Amino acid sequence: MNDAPLSLFLPDPDATTGFAERMADLVAPGACLLLSGPIGAGKSHFARAFIRHRLGYLGDIPSPTFTLVQTYESPDEEIWHADLYRLTHPDEVVELGLDQAIGHAICLIEWPDRLGEMAPLDALNLTFASRAKGRTVTLTGANPALSKGLTDG
Repeated sequence: MNDAPLSLFLPDPDATTGFAERMADLVAPGACLLLSGPIGAGKSHFARAFIRHRLGYLGDIPSPTFTLVQTYESPDEEIWHADLYRLTHPDEVVELGLDQAIGHAICLIEWPDRLGEMAPLDALNLTFASRAKGRTVTLTGANPALSKGLTDG
């Protein structure tokens, strides 16, 4: 994306699912999506819908709140879904192996502030915020092709 943030209003959970599916169609292996926002803003909902759509998977997509990382594989790619809320130091990212996944797997990282200086400079930042009705997501950073894909048709 360019320097200007892109904000989208997502009026209901179905809109969040649709947005996640569109993102899943646009990203390539090596993409890193940093999911920020308060508890309950839609980060996990987005990640689950993204993974289901990308992999054509209908089963349970557990939250990595307690495991910290859940990985999913297909013949062509890996998806890493990380919830770093419980990390106390950025060095713990190395213990999880997440530093090795960034750059080759698709990484969906909740609570990316816990990455510290390990946050990839080419990541796409998605900041979720709850509203009285629905939520907003603001996108900054990364790939200009993504913003074009999100605003086209």
